Amino acid sequence: MNDKSASILDRPEILSILFHPRPAPPAGAPEGAEDIDVQTPDRENISCRFYKTMPESPHILFFHGNGEIAADYDPLGPVYNDYGLNLIVADYRGYGKSTGSPTVETMLSDAHPVLDEILKQKEHEGRTGSLWIMGRSLGSAPALEIAHKRPGDISGLIIESGFASAASLIARLGMDPASIGIDESLVFSNAEKIKHYTGPLLVMHAEHDHIIPLDHGKTLYHACPSTLKDMEIVSGADHNTIMLVAGHGYFRRIRDFINRIF
Repeated sequence: MNDKSASILDRPEILSILFHPRPAPPAGAPEGAEDIDVQTPDRENISCRFYKTMPESPHILFFHGNGEIAADYDPLGPVYNDYGLNLIVADYRGYGKSTGSPTVETMLSDAHPVLDEILKQKEHEGRTGSLWIMGRSLGSAPALEIAHKRPGDISGLIIESGFASAASLIARLGMDPASIGIDESLVFSNAEKIKHYTGPLLVMHAEHDHIIPLDHGKTLYHACPSTLKDMEIVSGADHNTIMLVAGHGYFRRIRDFINRIF
């Protein structure tokens, strides 16, 4: 599952601005949640946290932003549950309880064994609810990796604060790709991947996103050929306040879109 256009970005100066890993707190999973360990082909461990509700309810496999860890979602998992949604938050290498060090290439390739394990868990536990992939910010990359290569294994895709171009994201984070010899045409593009995805799509983006501008979300939305797609622009919010500003409307929008499809 290696993506050569992703490995181009695996240079120390780029990794240092893309990834900000930190360990999980010593406390384990809260009541109503459990941790799932996923072993990668090269024997690293990816940790996921599963916030459970009814097995017939929809499931969201969530890939978070670059400064977050799965444990950050401990207060939010029960909110998703209150809206009738199971939530599984996947960490990246070096994040939370996961081993190894994060790279762009492994962030994408690890999404596949994570998906495999969640599908296996659903089958083992008799969980019949649909499975959706959701990516926030940097997490839009592994989410779109799955939607692009394995659309038959998922019911739909949700992108929140996602980026259209990896090169332009790096530029927004303060580094000029051209100055270090990286040609944008050689780097993977979420906008190119989404052109091949025809399943249900919900794009959510803050009106005043100062890290990944709204144009990125609009580009992803318009590039997708799906006839089952929608876009939610959160007025008055920026990259880090989108959920705060939207409030319960954030979760309601996700639930209502999924329920409209199924």
